Amino acid sequence: MVNVSGQSLDSLIHQQDLMVEKDWVFVLKVSFALATPIFFIYVNCIMLFTLYSKASFRETSRYILFAHMLFNDSILLMTSVLLYILALACQHIMRGLCVLLVLISGTTFINSPLNLAVMALERYIAICLPLRHCEISTPKRTGVVIGVIWVLSSLEYVSDLLAVLATQPSSFFLLPVYCTREMLFGMKWQPVMRQVFDCLFFLLVSCIIIYTYVAIMLQARCVSSDKASVSKARNTVLLHGIQLLLCLSSFLYGVIEVMLVRLERSSFIHMRYVSFMVLIILPRCLSPLIYGLRDENFRKLFKYYFTFASSKIKPLAGNA
Repeated sequence: MVNVSGQSLDSLIHQQDLMVEKDWVFVLKVSFALATPIFFIYVNCIMLFTLYSKASFRETSRYILFAHMLFNDSILLMTSVLLYILALACQHIMRGLCVLLVLISGTTFINSPLNLAVMALERYIAICLPLRHCEISTPKRTGVVIGVIWVLSSLEYVSDLLAVLATQPSSFFLLPVYCTREMLFGMKWQPVMRQVFDCLFFLLVSCIIIYTYVAIMLQARCVSSDKASVSKARNTVLLHGIQLLLCLSSFLYGVIEVMLVRLERSSFIHMRYVSFMVLIILPRCLSPLIYGLRDENFRKLFKYYFTFASSKIKPLAGNA
């Protein structure tokens, strides 16, 4: 990880106060950056409604975790869009409100890869420990695990907030600020701590992914002599691995942003936009589609609702 010096942090904060030129390229970039997450928030809402429409979805751990991923990524996309609009307008808001936005955005940002790691563990239990799957993967235990995910994800940001509460007067939260994490939490040790947290989460999730997928692949080879079945399992694991890799790549955003500080103004603005879209927005847009549309039962019902019930495929009344 990159070591962030005080000079680099000051430079980054200075770059964030720069106005960008409002040309046609800017308009296209803004339109794409706003339209993409708004569309996928709508898709996520349809997926959540689809999951809620059937009792079999609501009572299965795999679908509960999927619903949590949709809910979490929708919140992340909404806060990202709001912060992006505030940044474009160079609008200063009250520090207290900014703290709330940064806390929600940052916590949901870390939630995604942790949730996907838990989904990988759930698949590992289903395939490698099938006799204990119903006992371990209950809706109640799934809810507890989701709570643990939120606690772990908020640790980094809560520690930042506690540091501010301990060193700043209460009037600090009433002052206007250009809403970024760097503007709120500018102590010299905090960027280093962020890199430590990112590194720990990256290693944790990577280890879980590698272990579960290797175990699933070995199990698939052992229990099946059918080459077609083994090939199908391999393709499923590969696709799920790509999905997880997309979210893991988001951990690189902070590192890349610090490196971009050294660029001149126009290059910094363009590269930061690319980094934001590729590492923050794109994984949260594609991840639900990659996971959800692979499930045949879910895909049929989702298509029914997404097309405003105009599809010939109707939801099963017996499972409603």
